[in-house]
Amino acid sequence: MALMLGGGGLVAANVYASASEGGWGGQGTEATGQVKSAGMATIDCPDVGTQLTKVPEAARADVDRELATLDQQIAAAYQQLQQSAPEIRQDPAAADGPIMNPLKDKRKATLDRVADAIGRTGDRPEGLDALAACTLRPAQSAPGDSASAESTPPADTQPPADNGQSAAPGQGGNGPVAADYADIKSVQPNVPQPAKGSDASTGSFTSECGVNANGLRNSDNVIVAPGVSNGAHHFHDYVGNQSNTAFASDDDLAKADTSCVDKGDKSTYYWPVVRLQNGKQEKDAGAPGGGTEGNAGEIVTPKQVTITFEGNPRGKVTAMPRLLRIITGDAKSFVNGPANANASWSCTGFEDRQLKDKYPLCPSGSDVVRTFRFQSCWDGRNTDSANHRTHVAFEGQDGACPQGFEPIPQLVQRIVYDVDAPSLNDGGKTVPLYAVDSFPEQQHKPVTDHGDFINVFDEGLMDQMVDCINSGRTCGPRGDDGGDKGGDNGGDNGGATANPGDGGNGGDQGDGGKNGDDKGTAAPSDGGKPGDSATASSPAEPPRTDATVTPTGGTKHDGHGKGGKQDEPGSTAGPTETTKPAQAPKADRTTAPAERTTAPTGKDTGTAEATVSASAPESTGAAAVPQTTPPPATGTEPQTSGGSLAETGAQLWPAAIGVLLAGSGLVMFLRARRLRY
Repeated sequence: MALMLGGGGLVAANVYASASEGGWGGQGTEATGQVKSAGMATIDCPDVGTQLTKVPEAARADVDRELATLDQQIAAAYQQLQQSAPEIRQDPAAADGPIMNPLKDKRKATLDRVADAIGRTGDRPEGLDALAACTLRPAQSAPGDSASAESTPPADTQPPADNGQSAAPGQGGNGPVAADYADIKSVQPNVPQPAKGSDASTGSFTSECGVNANGLRNSDNVIVAPGVSNGAHHFHDYVGNQSNTAFASDDDLAKADTSCVDKGDKSTYYWPVVRLQNGKQEKDAGAPGGGTEGNAGEIVTPKQVTITFEGNPRGKVTAMPRLLRIITGDAKSFVNGPANANASWSCTGFEDRQLKDKYPLCPSGSDVVRTFRFQSCWDGRNTDSANHRTHVAFEGQDGACPQGFEPIPQLVQRIVYDVDAPSLNDGGKTVPLYAVDSFPEQQHKPVTDHGDFINVFDEGLMDQMVDCINSGRTCGPRGDDGGDKGGDNGGDNGGATANPGDGGNGGDQGDGGKNGDDKGTAAPSDGGKPGDSATASSPAEPPRTDATVTPTGGTKHDGHGKGGKQDEPGSTAGPTETTKPAQAPKADRTTAPAERTTAPTGKDTGTAEATVSASAPESTGAAAVPQTTPPPATGTEPQTSGGSLAETGAQLWPAAIGVLLAGSGLVMFLRARRLRY
């Protein structure tokens, strides 16, 4: 198999890093597209991994190990560079003999091994030697790193005149610097809203996996450097799968525990940790990937992590293949340039303004938000690729996938941090700087932010996700908005109220298919059938056993969901297609309103028949039963002020039948007397 080199084989540039969203305007670029930086020199090496678009499957493991070796070589050279910083600042050529030339020789030997590994099972690539040489990038002067008009800090937080070089460049000695921050209030709204087509998949599916409160972290990367310890050279936070290390096999991931509420999601979600540059010594202060590589300071546990899968603005989505791997963003974009960058930084209350190359300075009361929108187009064949990119792609500006790709659910991660805006005038001494972990030579630049994902969803749960998204519902472990599945994905947390759907036919109750055990109220679906009010029986009445609640999907529920819990009295069940006894006719749009227990609007409140007395004691163990006749009125129940003509007729027809029967009896009595006499 031939090896492809160069960017020609890469699919579509990342539309989320476009100039329309703030792009790279805040850091200025050289002719090569490299980003300028204030504060210190760095080492710029060609990223071999992104250049390898086709590698034989049999050679993948060897190639990945050699690519990790290249990263180790750069990290070691960068440490040498820091130790020689004063001399090299005066004479950059002084780095050639002790640092840059030996680095080139080491890289050449490693690239030869890469070529040999590929050549053993395919065509030996040519031209890899051209990627061996690296460039020393001196510290840039202030003009090259000045902030753009849209990302300039306010006057009271302006960096010093030398643009951060006099400030302490981070606790690890390699950044961040003051010029890496911008006031979010000075950024104009810049998030585009693509138009949705008539066939758009507008639903969403949420998985709740916590905030990594248990501190599961390491500096491995099982996607990029499998089998290599410290393959990331920076620490990651993990949520979801609890067995993610560099040595985790696919089988290990499948058998692992998960931090997600729905145990059918064993996917692994991970991203670089955020640290405060406050002098605190974490347990990794002297470890590879931590303090020894410039990643120092107090690790901040996120305040909130939201994991959502969204649809496509142009069409329906298809299921993700199991063990699909996606990397979004570029951990080396400070030296690689913005082609694959996908950082998005903002503040709560300002999330229509996204920064790509700056950390936000948030006003008091606002939290820092970092957002990852992952690639949402798949080539339909591969779960990974040699450069971990070409098997997936971003949708275009119009929402369409590139030719040969199909839409899959788009993973959107939103991570919130309770960190204060740092004091830039004193280099973060009063209020510490914050930054993401990074490769040493990437200097903690915000543009290097990235996220990683491996799909380890159960097949059934993935199918539910796709159905939910394509049908326009909002689903998750706490229930959905009233569609067919009723949020039967598990989860015991209560208090949720389901949101209206857009075209469903009612839905099951509450939390995870447990039929109302969260005491939430499912709102009627938008465009669906008016929902019957299936309230709990009064404690004075025995539960009825002949009634079933049958959603449109055809699955019957007998008061027990997946968790086997009974409905709790006092909860209001979601709108359903029928609440009649099993032998009764099925109610639909054409059924007379007299057959329903609620007003024709389908709302669950406002009638005496649909309301349980607030003063009634709770029942113990009785299942919720849909009522087909109103309970006897009591003085404590709210009374309706009026009703429709159909409701009045529904109340009068029993009396009319009685009159008719009495009349018939009188006629028969008179006829009998005539025959007798």
